[in-house]
Amino acid sequence: MAETSSPVPLPVKSRLDHVFPTLTTAQIARIAAHGRARSIEQGEVLVEAGAQVVPFFVVKTGEVQILRRFGATESVIVVHGPGHFTGEANILSGRRALLRARASQPGEVIELDREHMLALVQTDPELGEILMRAFILRRVELIAQGAGDVVLAGSNHSSGTLRIKEFLTRNGHPYTYIDLERDADVQDLLDHFHFSVADVPVMICRGETVLRNPSNQQIANCLGFNASIDEARVRDVVIVGAGPSGLAAAVYGSSEGLDVLVLELNAPGGQAGSSSKIENYLGFPMGISGQELAGRAFVQAQKFGADILIPAKAVALDCRRADAGEFVLRLADQRTLRARTVVVASGARYRRLAIDNLSDYEGSCVHYWASAVETRLCAGQEVALTGAGNSAGQAVVFLAAKVKKLWMVVRGASLEASMSQYLVDRIRALPNVEVLLRHEICGLDGADGSLNKVTVRNRDSGEEQACDIGHVFSFIGADPNTDWLAGSGIELDDNGFVITGRNNDHLLATSRYGVFAVGDVRCGSVKRVAAAVGEGSTVVSALHAYLAKQRATLAEAAE
Repeated sequence: MAETSSPVPLPVKSRLDHVFPTLTTAQIARIAAHGRARSIEQGEVLVEAGAQVVPFFVVKTGEVQILRRFGATESVIVVHGPGHFTGEANILSGRRALLRARASQPGEVIELDREHMLALVQTDPELGEILMRAFILRRVELIAQGAGDVVLAGSNHSSGTLRIKEFLTRNGHPYTYIDLERDADVQDLLDHFHFSVADVPVMICRGETVLRNPSNQQIANCLGFNASIDEARVRDVVIVGAGPSGLAAAVYGSSEGLDVLVLELNAPGGQAGSSSKIENYLGFPMGISGQELAGRAFVQAQKFGADILIPAKAVALDCRRADAGEFVLRLADQRTLRARTVVVASGARYRRLAIDNLSDYEGSCVHYWASAVETRLCAGQEVALTGAGNSAGQAVVFLAAKVKKLWMVVRGASLEASMSQYLVDRIRALPNVEVLLRHEICGLDGADGSLNKVTVRNRDSGEEQACDIGHVFSFIGADPNTDWLAGSGIELDDNGFVITGRNNDHLLATSRYGVFAVGDVRCGSVKRVAAAVGEGSTVVSALHAYLAKQRATLAEAAE
């Protein structure tokens, strides 16, 4: 018999009636029109943790418990009574259930499958708002509580541990973290699952499957990120990259009836997803983190039916059948996908410091973004940050509140040349930030993957100084991620960015008819989140025009 504890109180940051709203009789009646009523018996499991098919339930009478399972132990997350409904963000994406749903009292429920629930969200504005808000806020609370289906055991000195934490965090998947160097009960876990400290990082899925230092692909497979996606279907559009431009194209394309598939290597948001706080994005006067903005767009795209494949790396684009209305994309694992149009939104990859032993510290002490994961590692310490763009400025402001001192290393002679003035003013007002203009990082020293000293050089005098620093944040720009377009016939400029608009077909059209480019990967793009979102939305009209013309051409050829 599984042990069952008393309910675990969620640290609700939002109003409780938004997280667990009670539906009215009229609202329940509208939902009932999309599903079926059925009885439930006490003890009946309605949804099993890890299930791929996850129905949506509205409780008319009786009670349904939502439980977290770990091995033979259960803990109650919440109890849904009459007027309440089940589900959280995974029901939108079609991913596996995080939690078990079990009837604790007999009664009656209304049951909808995922397709009918999505149709309800899209067609009933009032219910759509209630359900979407609850799903999103429930996921936020599960993340805050660490109440998911994953336990990660590792060390903060392990690059593999930090990679897995980053992958789960940026993909919004809740997990419980056990630090093998600090947690007192760790030996019981080691003994129960038969692994040793040498195996870390170890990820335990649903208290059953043990993965030793898994790749991101293995994590995604275990958690069922992509299990519901039909990869054999010919899509109206495949979007390569889930940064702001790619997500915008997915939202607008799917909301206008296109069959959309998005490919993303790591997590939604692209480089913007690493921004700790974006304060100059229209409509958010208090600012919004890049991860939060990306998370909202990710859910919004799924609401309208877009599929998002993570992780997926495109390595080639075959345009030989374009005249027949089909492009073929090859992925790194040799899978192929077919589409009638392609949107290149693959963005850029981070530039690396030109230091010989850089790879010794990447993933553990050298970071390319500043999120809560990294700040927990360096809180109260001295850190260095190099770069002078807006992303660098946002990271400085975010980190300064957490660290003892921050050394900002800038190659140029001023911050104003490359950074918004509001960030420059804020940085100058921070007492624990020292800006080193005309300097560069030239050396990293430490042992066993732990950094303890950073050497910086004055670019004018050549003078060097060593600082006791344990973490470096690198924001020195990025290069276009266009290697995968080699052999496709798509024209690039001398720096590798995609050239668009030359054929007078559309501003965002590439040299290959039917292939478009948006965002940072495009030659001449404005490196701003708002501009990327604008391009992603604008390209959808070009997709419709191309598809309409292509359908007419193919129909004419068939006559």
